[in-house]
Amino acid sequence: MLNQTVLVGRLVKDPELRETDNGRKVTNITLAVPRSYKNLSGEYDTDFISCVLWKGVAESTVEYCRRGDLVGVKGRIQSRNIELEDETKKQVVEVVAEKITFLSSKHAEETE
Repeated sequence: MLNQTVLVGRLVKDPELRETDNGRKVTNITLAVPRSYKNLSGEYDTDFISCVLWKGVAESTVEYCRRGDLVGVKGRIQSRNIELEDETKKQVVEVVAEKITFLSSKHAEETE
């Protein structure tokens, strides 16, 4: 069996580093990934995909990436159940990133 995914997209917002109760560094990012085909209106839809980054991958992404930057993510898909404040349960599907590739910085392009 294989659980591996590769995504290329733009960061929706600046990543923020957090620390768990046991001291592990983590950040969550959302990637805007355009679909490769047009919808009935002749436009490209975009998927917004949640990713979780741990330890060194999280630290380097927070240090070098900002909103709008193009990144590649290699990782695995994970699902988990969470309980919301109103005690309802919800299933969350996300990509756990194993590697991030910094492809281009929107800010560097603007300064050139």
